[in-house]
Amino acid sequence: MIVLLCLGTVYSWSIFRTPLENELGISATASLLPYTFVLVFYAIFMPITGFYIPRLGTRKITAVGGIIVGLGYILSSFATNVGTLIFTYGVITGIGIGIVYGVPMAVVARWFPDKKGLAMGLTIIGFGLSPLITAPLANHLISVYTVRPTLRLLGIVFTLVILTISLTMKFPPRGWQPPQKITNTETILTPVYPQNLFKTRSFYGLWICYIIGALVGLSAIGISSPVGQEIININPNVAAGSVSLFALFNGVSRPLFGWLADKFKPHHIAILSYVLILIACILMINAQTGQVATYLIAFCLFWFCLGGWLAMAPTMTLRFFDPDQYAQNYGIIFTAYGMGALIGTLVTGRVRDLFGSYTYAFYPMGLLAIIGIIVACTLLKKEGSASATFSRK
Repeated sequence: MIVLLCLGTVYSWSIFRTPLENELGISATASLLPYTFVLVFYAIFMPITGFYIPRLGTRKITAVGGIIVGLGYILSSFATNVGTLIFTYGVITGIGIGIVYGVPMAVVARWFPDKKGLAMGLTIIGFGLSPLITAPLANHLISVYTVRPTLRLLGIVFTLVILTISLTMKFPPRGWQPPQKITNTETILTPVYPQNLFKTRSFYGLWICYIIGALVGLSAIGISSPVGQEIININPNVAAGSVSLFALFNGVSRPLFGWLADKFKPHHIAILSYVLILIACILMINAQTGQVATYLIAFCLFWFCLGGWLAMAPTMTLRFFDPDQYAQNYGIIFTAYGMGALIGTLVTGRVRDLFGSYTYAFYPMGLLAIIGIIVACTLLKKEGSASATFSRK
């Protein structure tokens, strides 16, 4: 949880945007580019690392990734133009996050095979709750030291914290299972998983649903503070404080949606998230200056649903496909997150520059939510559920 809390500082990027725009003289689109690149490279290196976790070990990968994350922040503090910032923060930090992110999730999936969704949701709550701590912290540090020294300080702290915690990252012994009470008459169901996830409709359903959830959620996160200031006309300090509230919803949703994904059919939970997104879009399309409650409710829902998808997607991956291949399989599924980040952040920044308002970004978000409902109903269903073997203990 603590490692993911450090990594989740990327969700506080909206706090850095305005100071960087003023200091470097860049547009809204340009200030979103480092955030876009960090999410894309994070998504690219997440699946690559998944194939190396069994070979190189969880501790070594966590330590290497932590050093790269800290290096990216420290080098960003010396950036004098947006191009350098894209490379240092977007590329280097993104690579480090991608290397580290999958390790705690792979570890916890092995230690809690009987409560996968809830356990992973509780673990990645650190990533979602990060802005609750890091957004006001960064805002305070920026006001005291300015933006670039703040990046340097955060880089040093993150390196030390992740290196220390990397020592605790280890898998249980091979074949380990938690203690279970089994009677002589109890029947154990051993599911049969598809050999090739690319040949299943559930893979494409999950990938499309995930890209929609990520695209809308990450777009909303990237513009949270500017929307509050420009559309609702709240002051920057209140906007920064509201990000902490949104982060709370983003964090709480992870164990909740993880638990729901354990208990209910995947497509039902996906539809629930899209309905909430649609409600948030309608609220923001009709939002007017001074309607702070409307703004808070809508963005709480956006952050809530993104956190939900970051718990649902890994849980559904474990449910649909072989858990022993989880790191590799979820790495492939996770490319949807990167695609959603790339498309969403670029489009929202462009909308602001072209139309002069972020309001118009919520129309396509609402349309995507409707598409997500349709895809979830038709494709997001487990295949071969009837194919199973039975054994008696």
